[in-house]
Amino acid sequence: MLERFVVIGAGTMGAGIAYVAAGAGYVVSLVEPDPDRGPAAVAGLRDLWAKAVTRGKLSQLEADGAAGRLHLVRSLDEVAPDPSVIVEAVPERLELKRSVLAAAAALKPALLATNTSSIAISSLAEGLPDPSVLCGLHFFNPVFAMPLLEIVLADDTSADARERALIVADRLGKDPVVVRDMPGFATSRLGVMLGLEAIRMLEDGVASAADIDKAMKLGYKHPMGPLELTDVVGLDVRLDIARTLQAAYGDRFAPPQLLIDMVAAGKLGKKTGEGFHTWPAS
Repeated sequence: MLERFVVIGAGTMGAGIAYVAAGAGYVVSLVEPDPDRGPAAVAGLRDLWAKAVTRGKLSQLEADGAAGRLHLVRSLDEVAPDPSVIVEAVPERLELKRSVLAAAAALKPALLATNTSSIAISSLAEGLPDPSVLCGLHFFNPVFAMPLLEIVLADDTSADARERALIVADRLGKDPVVVRDMPGFATSRLGVMLGLEAIRMLEDGVASAADIDKAMKLGYKHPMGPLELTDVVGLDVRLDIARTLQAAYGDRFAPPQLLIDMVAAGKLGKKTGEGFHTWPAS
């Protein structure tokens, strides 16, 4: 049975993946070199477990067990070799992800995965000693609440890695879709296109952010409007993805100037308290 689960990066997505993995019974190493971000992420996860107990979602024993299986480390050097799963969840930058995956591959995990939402898996596999163990495990935010897991298979991904990814999805309680390796895969190509067009509409003064979101929620039954979702994902993350998809598919994915300006101004959405909407401090 798969037991040791390593998550690299304690940002929003990495912390969320660590939360569900620990809750699923894995012993989790959360790797984060930043001396402030790592402890803050662990504190946030402990708060999530406490809220789950208060709401009756978990017993105190279950929450304590999950928290006890989570271990914060500063470097992959602190992780024992041969883990069951390693998932990198670092920022959406090709060279950064390549370097992190190369270091992770040296630990010889049974399954090596990237949480990229837009970069082709084949591009990330370049230089790996065994690209057959690499696949995409694209989680959705908030990880503890979103049931979807997009499993992305490159040409070199082995049948064994595919089966291991499906086992991981089942153990984490996720409902997987399996997609071919293309930049943006299935979900990001569609979701980012909608989000970028909503930003252009706001830029053009078509309607307010609140009304654009309301139109999609009431008219198309979306649980969250595209601008609200961009705030939750992070405007900086959306901008990185848009630029990746623009390079792959052309200017239909060109980021609107409003998005570029807001990221430059530090208005990144929910995590900074201000984006297309104003968010209360968490």
